[in-house]
Amino acid sequence: MNKTSIIPKTIAEYDLRLLRIFVAVVENGGFAAAESALGITRSTISVHMSSLEERMKLKLCLRGRGGFSLTEDGLVVYRAVINLFESLNDFSLLVGTLSRELSGELVILCADQLNQSRQDKLAEVVQLIHKNSPNLHLVLDSEPIANIEKSLLKDKAHIGLYPNYQQIEGLHYQYLTSEAVYLCCSKKHPFFTKVDTLISAEELATVPAIHPGMDVHPSGIEQLKKLNLAAKSYQFDTRKAMILSGCYIGFMPQSYIQSELNQGEIRIIQPSELTYQFDLSLVAKKSPREANKVKLLTEIFNRIF
Repeated sequence: MNKTSIIPKTIAEYDLRLLRIFVAVVENGGFAAAESALGITRSTISVHMSSLEERMKLKLCLRGRGGFSLTEDGLVVYRAVINLFESLNDFSLLVGTLSRELSGELVILCADQLNQSRQDKLAEVVQLIHKNSPNLHLVLDSEPIANIEKSLLKDKAHIGLYPNYQQIEGLHYQYLTSEAVYLCCSKKHPFFTKVDTLISAEELATVPAIHPGMDVHPSGIEQLKKLNLAAKSYQFDTRKAMILSGCYIGFMPQSYIQSELNQGEIRIIQPSELTYQFDLSLVAKKSPREANKVKLLTEIFNRIF
């Protein structure tokens, strides 16, 4: 039997379409599960897969009562196709960067909720981005720090905004802004009516407190050592809710609790002693694939912040 693949040496658009269907089937775990992802029926997927196997003269997958699985050849082809699609994407991005008019996606990821002042500044950043490059498709979202680091290193994001208490090889960190963080409690907590001088270190070490859920400034680590860390909350809004419950004390930037301070819902405990700095950095890959987009963002952020 002639085992020569009938896919031409120059891959046609039809071949790429079949390969995309193949990838969707593999990543969704079978024909049925790929229906919604592809927007076509199982029978149509089956026809396309049979066509691909015929064109490649290879058995790519097994389906039946035992479920869906890849053959050895199928696994090799799948890995090769993923590399192919990544190369095609790299080519598209490269061509885009050569254009005088920036286009495509511009991805900014933030690790924390922004207070009103930073939201206002970020709004100015967005305004300047749109003015300079109106054809860019802006993506502005929130992700955990670990996800942002991975996205930056894989060129899935252009800029990250987060505290840089732990620096990763391959990323460049630039100080952007800083704010003091204070230990606080709500009016439902026993400390609320106690004057600072009557709150002893021993008492601080016994009441339940909230860990920020991430590495913090070295001075912050020393402050956390003084507390009974019985809970964890990374996001400021969820941490504030825990503090408002009256069950926990925790560190918050003053700008995030100013309204509650004014209304007498929250108080700060020993502000001159129980405090540390919350530093926000602008983070980018040292050698990004789309350097011109990163340069544009860096210049705009520096101008505004």
